Amino acid sequence: MSIERTDKIRKFLKDGEGAIISGFPNIFYYSGFTSQDAFLVITKDRQILATDFRYITQAKQQAEDFEIYDTANGTDKLFGGIKEKTFGFEEDIMTVREFAKFQRLTEKLLPMSQKLSAPRRVKDRVEIEKIAKAEELAKEALLNTLPKIKVGITEREVAREIEFFMLRNGAEKTSFETIVASGVRSAMPHGVASEKPICAGDFVTIDFGCVLDGYCSDMTRTFVMSKAGERQREIYETVLKAQLEAISAIAEGKSCAEIDRVARDIIKNAGYGDNFGHSLGHSLGIEIHESPNFSQKSSDIIEKGNVITVEPGIYIEGFGGVRIEDVVCIGEKAENLTNFTKELIII
Repeated sequence: MSIERTDKIRKFLKDGEGAIISGFPNIFYYSGFTSQDAFLVITKDRQILATDFRYITQAKQQAEDFEIYDTANGTDKLFGGIKEKTFGFEEDIMTVREFAKFQRLTEKLLPMSQKLSAPRRVKDRVEIEKIAKAEELAKEALLNTLPKIKVGITEREVAREIEFFMLRNGAEKTSFETIVASGVRSAMPHGVASEKPICAGDFVTIDFGCVLDGYCSDMTRTFVMSKAGERQREIYETVLKAQLEAISAIAEGKSCAEIDRVARDIIKNAGYGDNFGHSLGHSLGIEIHESPNFSQKSSDIIEKGNVITVEPGIYIEGFGGVRIEDVVCIGEKAENLTNFTKELIII
């Protein structure tokens, strides 16, 4: 697998060029190594994982297709044995200190973040299965937690119930800080869980995910506590319609901006255009936010193997908000990896 992935780099390397990979997401993607205390060197005929004594055995086990180099032998010696002198690097990740070190060891450094990360945009079958399993674990966590949500429980207590379930059942960590936003706080798209007690009549938006076998999940559902008002139901149904229509419109070859527009027009025509201020969705995988995105400004075209969220929302300050989010994989058609009801649930 690692050879297939590093060959994607070799296709765009020119003669005399190599690549230095120092950011964990790409280290993991290309080598399978699960520590960030390392860097990779990829050339036309070699692939090297450099790390220190603490991780040598781990590296040999996880990165079988790589030469393993102990940095105790000196980074100068490593580069002295490589014929290439020009190297691409991840300019949005490499620190100033690292840059200075590699600049001293090479003749030329070329910014290459976009090219080095581009292969991750299209997921293979194994990656899609891992994301689907992470999404399934998140779903089970929510099913386990819903019966425990009662009037008076705090947002933070709800978040911990979800997180503990995921961690107890195999998750390595959460994908991001769990969002539980209730009442007027649900109008904050990224309202991370607070000590606010959940009250009768509150919207309760829960946005969460986990990392399982190195890959992220992400889902959002909005509920109502005890009883739902007419306006709450109207807003919920508007967001749900926007999401369903957008998912139905997804197809290989369409523009990401076009899909964003499908959902945005529905919300705008319902009178809430100013209350949907973020993009429709983002790709995910090793990182929770990857490319491409469903966005008004996106120039990306949908490809088979893209895995991307669809998450329209309406947020009204002083009242509350609704967001519904699924993870969709693009194949012959859009396959929804989030197997959880979208009917409005009154808790």
